[in-house]
Amino acid sequence: MEAYTDFAKVYDEFMDETPYHDWAAYIARLISGYGISVPYRKKTEEAVEENNEQDDQQDDPLLQERNLVVELGCGTGSFTEEMAKLGYDMIGIDNSGDMLGIARNKMEQAGLDIMYLEQDMCELDLFCTAGTIVSVCDSINYLIEDEQIRKAFTKVNNYLYPGGLFLFDFNTLHKYRDVIGDVTIAENRDDCSFIWENFFDVDTNINEYDLTLFVKKEAGKTSGKKDKIVESSEELFERSIETHLQRGYTLDEMKAFIEQAGMIFITAIDADTHEEPNDNSERIYVLAREHGKDLNIK
Repeated sequence: MEAYTDFAKVYDEFMDETPYHDWAAYIARLISGYGISVPYRKKTEEAVEENNEQDDQQDDPLLQERNLVVELGCGTGSFTEEMAKLGYDMIGIDNSGDMLGIARNKMEQAGLDIMYLEQDMCELDLFCTAGTIVSVCDSINYLIEDEQIRKAFTKVNNYLYPGGLFLFDFNTLHKYRDVIGDVTIAENRDDCSFIWENFFDVDTNINEYDLTLFVKKEAGKTSGKKDKIVESSEELFERSIETHLQRGYTLDEMKAFIEQAGMIFITAIDADTHEEPNDNSERIYVLAREHGKDLNIK
């Protein structure tokens, strides 16, 4: 079964403790420190002069591109929305239509303005450049072949504004091999449960997730007779199975992929400690810069 189909329906429930807000706040600081994009929608009271200047900038097409932030592997849009609330002009990209459907519904309910596109990140196709391209929550690890990751990174460099920032995280080989490999995780909620079985292959560095879902069905189901609805007081759960493949990488491998794509490596940060990565780092932020375009664009 294709990944993130049935799981999309309950993804947010199982990820309800994920600190998207904190992630967004930290990544916004990294963009401010290393990138060229700035938020133009202010959520706090600002000086009138600054707001007027921002309004003028929105009319400049090149500044619009420089300040655009694109998220690869946005899923149901939880992180995308946090970045939008910080004032960034956001585009969310994912290859799961089921996940994007949920993201669009959430966006409408929140009253936000986000463009969502259904695309494979290896086939990234934007209508303009973007000052920042981000990817979080180990989306990059779903690229399990060297050629896939080189192709995706090359697309990123192609669509980055001159001097733009590529910021992504990835789960390390250490995490899959030594921490979660061959471990089974189970969780039970009122309306859904899952069993998540990991199998790590030491020859390919690929971790296979076999995900078994049990999702509570809504009351009132057809009995099989035409136009007849049978209300049942019994709790019925529908079972489905998905298989996910992710590959563990080392930081040295990621640096090589960045260079092969034509970008310049800036720095790497342990995503948990915000310090320099080490052999025990499980998730790492990588920052890289666009290279090869005309840097004299104003």
